[in-house]
Amino acid sequence: MDKLIQHKDLESFVEKVFNAIGCSEVHAKQATKTLLDADLRGIDSHGVARLSGYIRLWEVQRINAVPKIKIVHETPSTAVVDGDSGLGLVVAPHAMSIAVEKAKNVGTGWVSVCNSNHFGIAASHAMLALKEDMIGMVMTNASALVAPTFSKERMLGTNPICVAVPAGEEPPFIADLATTTAANGKLEILQRKGADAPLGWIQDQEGNPIQNAHALKEGGALLPLGGDRDHGSHKGYALGAIVDIFSGILSGANFGPWVPPFPAYVPMPENLPGKGIGHFFGAMRIDAFRKSEDFKKDMDLWIRRFKAAKPINDEQPVIIPGDPERQYQKEREKNGIPLVESVWNDLQAISQKFNIKL
Repeated sequence: MDKLIQHKDLESFVEKVFNAIGCSEVHAKQATKTLLDADLRGIDSHGVARLSGYIRLWEVQRINAVPKIKIVHETPSTAVVDGDSGLGLVVAPHAMSIAVEKAKNVGTGWVSVCNSNHFGIAASHAMLALKEDMIGMVMTNASALVAPTFSKERMLGTNPICVAVPAGEEPPFIADLATTTAANGKLEILQRKGADAPLGWIQDQEGNPIQNAHALKEGGALLPLGGDRDHGSHKGYALGAIVDIFSGILSGANFGPWVPPFPAYVPMPENLPGKGIGHFFGAMRIDAFRKSEDFKKDMDLWIRRFKAAKPINDEQPVIIPGDPERQYQKEREKNGIPLVESVWNDLQAISQKFNIKL
């Protein structure tokens, strides 16, 4: 049975843990906010369930708790940021703030990042642009768990894309999606529950469709969005490749099968072509294109019309991207965040390791 814990209590605990590994107060608060954004929005695979993974990466010196994040190249509208092996949870919002500042000055801002680590949910960073009346775009590459269409070799990560668009009276449009049929975190949740994966999520080491949620440990691979060629997996493959190029090759980070793995016990790839994991951020000022109030008025109309679309059945109305996460956040801020037993046990172990009360 899931254990409910109030998000403020969880926030206090996680913040102290990040302090314990050497993070500054500012970085500990930022890293905690990014993790808790995932749990509050119902993306359980990328919240505190990942905390022990970050600690293990720090223990093997793959995460620098006190990074000197710096711009290594820039123009008025672009920049390349070196994350100094910092927590992606900290490097990413820093880079997004640079994109936003550039957009304030010249209309749009674009920032690629190298030498970073796993950055949590993309939406947490894309939504930073909303506060400034801007559209936010975020991408990141990840370690190779995905087989391109027609391949049985793992070459790409789940490589998510997020776009956050402000509206007027309506809530913002926030599309946050992996370029695979399902994110690896969802597979991890099935593993904890001892459940099978739906067909179209994964293949075995020979490229055959399989439902075993542990298939990745046996040489299998996640599948691109679409699942197979007949259902458009070549399009998911192309989207994942675009993210990899923008995040890795454009920044000087690693790419393709060379992206460092998240689990600390997995050996690093050999002959790395770049530095760390790569991200890509964009911020676009609305009034660089048209009057902000006119845009927001039309966004409200767009949202209302789509939500008014005739549903297939009355029990499931049509929604817009971001609606389910908003509902989760409303419920979890009130009732608490549910943690499965394995995650609760992980947090208990962390509590004992650092002598921090949970």
